[in-house]
Amino acid sequence: MGSLGGLAADAPPILYVNGKRRILPLDIAHQTLLEYLRGLGLTGTKLGCGEGGCGACTVMISHFDPHQKSLIHRAVNACLTPVYSVEGMHVITIEGIGNSQRGLHPIQESLATQHGSQCGFCTPGFVMSMYALLRSRKGPPTEEEIEENLSGNLCRCTGYRPILDAFRVFAKTDDSVYSNEACNGTVAKKSVKVEKGTRICPSTGRPCDCNGNSQGQFSSTENPESQGHLCDSNGKAQGQSLGTDIKNASKTDSELIFPPELFSRTPQYLSLYGRDGILWFRPANLKDLLGLKHAHPDAKLIVGNTEVGIETRFKKVVYPVLISTTHVAEFNAINVRDDGVEIGSSVTLSRLLDVMRECMRERPAHETSACAAFIEQLRWFAGAQIRNVASVGGNICTASPISDLNPLWIASKSLFKLIDNKGSMKEVKAADFFVAYRKVAMDRNELLYSVFLPWTRKFEYVKEFKQAHRRDDDIALVNAGMRVFFTERDGTLVVKESTFVFGGVGPVPLSAKKTEAFLQDKEWKEETLQNVRATLREDIVIAENAPGGMAEFRSSLVASFFFKFFLLSSYKLEQQGKLVHNFPATYKSAVADYHKPPSRGSQSYQPSETSTAVGQPTMHLSARMQVTGEAEYTDDILMPPSGLHAALVLSTKPHAHIMSIDASETEMIAGFEGFFTAKDIPGGNDIGAIIADEELFATNVVTCVGQAIGIVVADTLENAKAAAQKVKIEYEELPAVLSIEDALKVGSFHPGTERLIQRGDVEACFASDDCDHIFEGTVRMGGQEHFYLEPNTSLVWTSDGGNEIFMASSTQSPQKHQKYVAHVLGIPMSKVVCKTKRIGGGFGGKETKSAFVAAAAAVPAYLLRKPVKLTLDRDIDMLITGQRHPFLGKYKVGYTKEGKVLALDLAIYNNGGNSLDLSHSVLDRAVFHSDNVYAIPNFRVFGRVCFTNLASNTAFRGFGGPQGMIIAENWIERIARSLNTPPEKIRELNFQEEGYELHYGQRVEHNTLHRVWDGVKESCEFEKRRSLVEIFNEQHKWRKRGVAMVPTKFGISFTAKFMNQAGALVQVYTDGTVLVTHGGVEMGQGLHTKVAQIAAASFGIPMSSVFISETSTDKVPNASPTAASASSDMYGQAVLDACEQIKSRMQPVKEENSSLSFSKLANACHLERIDLSAHGFYATPDINFDWVTGRGSPFSYFTFGAAFAEVEIDTLTGDFQIQRVDIVMDLGTSLNPAIDIGQIEGAFIQGLGWVALEEVKWGDKEHLWVKPGHLFTQGPGTYKLPTANDIPGEFHVSLLKDAPNIRAIHSSKAVGEPPLFLASSVFFAIKDAIMSARAEHGLHGFFVLDSPATPERIRMACADEFTKAFAAADFRPKLSV
Repeated sequence: MGSLGGLAADAPPILYVNGKRRILPLDIAHQTLLEYLRGLGLTGTKLGCGEGGCGACTVMISHFDPHQKSLIHRAVNACLTPVYSVEGMHVITIEGIGNSQRGLHPIQESLATQHGSQCGFCTPGFVMSMYALLRSRKGPPTEEEIEENLSGNLCRCTGYRPILDAFRVFAKTDDSVYSNEACNGTVAKKSVKVEKGTRICPSTGRPCDCNGNSQGQFSSTENPESQGHLCDSNGKAQGQSLGTDIKNASKTDSELIFPPELFSRTPQYLSLYGRDGILWFRPANLKDLLGLKHAHPDAKLIVGNTEVGIETRFKKVVYPVLISTTHVAEFNAINVRDDGVEIGSSVTLSRLLDVMRECMRERPAHETSACAAFIEQLRWFAGAQIRNVASVGGNICTASPISDLNPLWIASKSLFKLIDNKGSMKEVKAADFFVAYRKVAMDRNELLYSVFLPWTRKFEYVKEFKQAHRRDDDIALVNAGMRVFFTERDGTLVVKESTFVFGGVGPVPLSAKKTEAFLQDKEWKEETLQNVRATLREDIVIAENAPGGMAEFRSSLVASFFFKFFLLSSYKLEQQGKLVHNFPATYKSAVADYHKPPSRGSQSYQPSETSTAVGQPTMHLSARMQVTGEAEYTDDILMPPSGLHAALVLSTKPHAHIMSIDASETEMIAGFEGFFTAKDIPGGNDIGAIIADEELFATNVVTCVGQAIGIVVADTLENAKAAAQKVKIEYEELPAVLSIEDALKVGSFHPGTERLIQRGDVEACFASDDCDHIFEGTVRMGGQEHFYLEPNTSLVWTSDGGNEIFMASSTQSPQKHQKYVAHVLGIPMSKVVCKTKRIGGGFGGKETKSAFVAAAAAVPAYLLRKPVKLTLDRDIDMLITGQRHPFLGKYKVGYTKEGKVLALDLAIYNNGGNSLDLSHSVLDRAVFHSDNVYAIPNFRVFGRVCFTNLASNTAFRGFGGPQGMIIAENWIERIARSLNTPPEKIRELNFQEEGYELHYGQRVEHNTLHRVWDGVKESCEFEKRRSLVEIFNEQHKWRKRGVAMVPTKFGISFTAKFMNQAGALVQVYTDGTVLVTHGGVEMGQGLHTKVAQIAAASFGIPMSSVFISETSTDKVPNASPTAASASSDMYGQAVLDACEQIKSRMQPVKEENSSLSFSKLANACHLERIDLSAHGFYATPDINFDWVTGRGSPFSYFTFGAAFAEVEIDTLTGDFQIQRVDIVMDLGTSLNPAIDIGQIEGAFIQGLGWVALEEVKWGDKEHLWVKPGHLFTQGPGTYKLPTANDIPGEFHVSLLKDAPNIRAIHSSKAVGEPPLFLASSVFFAIKDAIMSARAEHGLHGFFVLDSPATPERIRMACADEFTKAFAAADFRPKLSV
């Protein structure tokens, strides 16, 4: 069977990558497939999170399965996949399916042309997920399957809609198209034109010549024809479509075939090793496995590595011996028996899902109740990439208290078969298997062999339940498996057996034993239900500070789940004529199956009236490179041979004196090159975005967890991290301030941050008789993590003997990097150059906080004269780089009986963290936007920045504006509820009109608020939808719908006047091509594309003649950050200025020969010694503000918008779906409608995360189960971004027509930030739905709902008989603010 040591088998381990055979080294057991692939230079596969939660690392694995006797294609997360686990398989990466040289794959082409790639960092993962889906199927998938398949892929830019549209062309949408008649070319009255003899491609759904003879083969890249116009349901044209015809696109010649060698190759026993003495074994049979278990009784068994990979990477757990059981036949066997189904412990969850579905098809319905429960639970179990490798046995033996499947195994009376290392077997009931936290009833010498799931009987029902922060790809907050078996006694059905098992409520799945005993021999009637509530409260008790928190919510879910199960069983018995119940018809809503139809939408805009490049829906310039993985990001840059990797040494205390630093053990790590602290910095250690109140490396005191104390460099990233772990630091802890409320109590503020603006006389108005009503309130909102898919990265190197410093950085502000590095090294800025090709998302998070990364890496790079790369792991990035500011608002408002606002007194506080960074400027914008769009005659707004011992918060899309506006919408909504008037009426009543003078003195000019508002009302048919919602709510007690409309007004300009300037360099070459360089950074927002359109239009040349390479501080100096939504305005004007200068020089030559083409004109000018290079500059005019007087015009203009949202909530769980969203934005005359609409959709979905999904949790008094000052939500496992499943069912976006903006280039308007706040329409629609639910239980009027409106907050606000045992009707769940 081979050696039991760390030696390789006789035949070398092999792997095929994109068709090329590779022999694997014998000592890389510690490496993931991602690390191996990127080491080969295949950098299209990205590292986004390292825990399998974002999908950026998705690749396809192909292998021949001898058990299924078929070729298996599956998408996997390369970041978790051990490289040896795919030995003998074929790995296909994004580079293997198409590129710019040999042609794009149809999937890549469709995604590029449908505008489905913005920053592009997540794009390869989406392409590979879709590619694997098509290759793994015998026919085209349905649209629902496509959306479900993408649940494991996250995108922070697009809002998912264009991605789904791009992939939808590969879906099977019409069965008749795939019939024999279709293939014979005889389809009648169909939209697809099929010529005689032409077949329908099973992959693309279009006519092709592939003859249907090869699964997953692509011969046609044709997409549905461009519609020309978008039409409503009546066929009325709404505007030009964003659809693009790709029938002439380049294409790949063929798919990579499965290597013939691997068909015939017998899987071999593997015995390999890795760093730190790790041993890796892959037994080829059961005998080998048992022998290995005997030799290594404490070895860790793995299949998919989805849990072990997390433990070793993030929890620093060390497993010296790893045994992969993927090739043991018995562990992969599935045996369908007369009494049930036996499933091998190494069977993957995807295969388990297939088996359950097959059993459902082939067995009588009454036998497969448990199968149906497993199918539904597996549907929401992680993403496809995880299910494709995670095993049944791994999930069981991990013994996670929140496992979705373990409660079901117990409830369904499953048996676990164990085998010891001598081959002896025994069975253990699932109910007896889980004995303590992460401990099971299995000896060291035993293995889980298989699981036996018995068939259910007649009148036996099994049901799954799960509630998570997010429906798709999320771990449970509470889950359950429930079973009841009825028998007839004296003509009446009574409970013979029952099992109720809950996960997420204790250290192991807990069975409700008292409830089960109580139900024995009881009739299934309402009286029984009422009594069970009491026994459940005795069975399941969650302590207030139990790990995970949310004790009240989780307790209520236990009761809600049982109620749902009771109803469901009652209805099933009713269908079988065995029960008569008295539940109202409205109760059926409690058990309605979740179903989300494929999302639909429309995008409407006014077609450009010019023939130039400006105004056209041009594809993103880098789209084709991004969909092929060829687009280069900072971490993709090839490291020089002498290059070093860096890792930070960070504080573990929120506030403490540093007593000692011991780095003596770092030198024992192989490849260690140095450890650097503040004493090693050549220049200044003081840094800061506006004021220098930060230290690059802490000297005496640390003021937050995650503050940098030093930096380690080594030859590899693994060695650098290992060395950093060896640095020992002793602390003397000091008191810590961890929230805004703490700061207010002790007076902890950043000095000099007070802001005050007044208009009118607030106190006099409140004291007068003018105000019919006055009330006070508080608004709290949590922070938000940027979660750009590309983590912060900087590569720094020296040149010319260390005299010059160069860096490539992922940043929105290369100038800030240049400045920081020059300062800490003590050299002039003129000797420091920062270059940025593109970044994988920024959203404000890389405006200032990224500069620290470059400065830290620069110290060892400068001192050692070696290139140094510092890339932050996702968890570290989230911990130390800051987030959107939490805010606390306290308001007092006076208004008339009609709802007209007369006075507002507002105090707002933001959580700045341990340094000021941009918190003061964020507060400024919150102060400016605290009126939103409402006229307030008497207004006083005070603001202050709180100092806390958390990582300093920073810029985030909206920059304080959304926080100020959502406070306004809260008191507007409260006014409406107090007057029993629709909130939309109160909003309209208080709209600012044309020429209105704002509280800071600027007048609202060119006001299109009414137009966008009315446009949304018309688009969504508001009154009709409101009426339909009311009817729905009358008919459904436990599901409620709500609607809301919200407007926005967003000021465009940096609020610091000096930052409103831009430079550009334009160079025309003698062949007529143009190179443009400007100070802005491309981060997915299409800035380079718009700038290229402006240059092309100016010169009258095609877009293909304009090239933008990178942003560099040695080309355009002193550039402001790419932020504040103003980059297209400013850099577009600067480029236009440069173009016009060149054109004016060319004009005399052109006048002499007007027939010259541009290329010949350029050459002729060169011969005449005319300078064809120009520097352009632009400074935004007419902006000013004086904080002393509180008056001025800080903004160049305003972008207006409005949105409608309709949602549906499950009042028993807090789950919600967005039924529909309509948006109308005033973007003037759009420079590029495709890009602008993409920005609107992306901003809206990001805003959706802020208001409803993404909750940041810190170790504070609200979360005592988290270490003080530590961040709990440090990755996609705990922090939940919206997925493709969360977008609106209907998503309609329109650009306001005939609304040119005279204050910006080509009459356009800024778009990046303004749409984000419109997602608050979802928040207020949720609140509207909750109000209907509360009314059912006698609770009327206003109530407080903090944001984000997570399932916890929704459920607990829907106060009813199930929540009142755990919380009052006005309960406010805990929130880190």
